[in-house]
Amino acid sequence: MARPKLDLPEAEDVEALVDAEGRLAVRVTPGAKGEGLTIESGRLLAKVRAKPEGGKANEAVRALLASALRVAPSRLELVRGATSREKQFRLER
Repeated sequence: MARPKLDLPEAEDVEALVDAEGRLAVRVTPGAKGEGLTIESGRLLAKVRAKPEGGKANEAVRALLASALRVAPSRLELVRGATSREKQFRLER
């Protein structure tokens, strides 16, 4: 069975949410039925299928953000929120 296409906003829209220091705040819903990123009220929301066990959801969010920003996942570092739904990533430029 083919995986459904990811629902991703335009890279420019996501990049607009990155602050001057390269930080990006994300609200995460782990264990969701589908995966995707949305922007609501100027806030980035991520839904991933991975469960929040052993960092699997964090890695899924990192991969999702990397796809949306069209960068390598290694350029995104989780700086805050490893065990929280509220996460902050830093984009290395």
